[in-house]
Amino acid sequence: MSAVTEIEDYHALCAYTLSHADPVFLHQYVVDTHCIQNATAQTKGIAMSFALIGLYLAVEKNISGKQVQRFHMQMARVREPWPRFTPPSAPAPITASDVMAAPPGIPRDRMILAWAEAVWSSCSSEVQNQVRALAHSELGIEG
Repeated sequence: MSAVTEIEDYHALCAYTLSHADPVFLHQYVVDTHCIQNATAQTKGIAMSFALIGLYLAVEKNISGKQVQRFHMQMARVREPWPRFTPPSAPAPITASDVMAAPPGIPRDRMILAWAEAVWSSCSSEVQNQVRALAHSELGIEG
């Protein structure tokens, strides 16, 4: 039997959150967190901008995934091209596999939030400040 890979755990986590009846819509956090945790210098500016703003809104502003999704739709209508950001230089200490290792329900849901916080924290303070400024200019959200 082969070991489950990180990408397989990410897909399993997506299935978990998409079938979840939570009003927060944790799936948005999962998608944004995975994007930034796996970003490279080749990751498109739009992907990083949306995911970083999503993490900022989730972690620092405690905004639901459903509202983050609405902000993403608003952002898609107003701006091009999106800035490029420097990906985190060191990996966050939590991965999709760690999240999937938590029991389903409240423990796993809390791990999703911890994962989002860990990945946001792995971003440089310079990137975080740029994202706060971008959220303010594009969405009117105070940083």
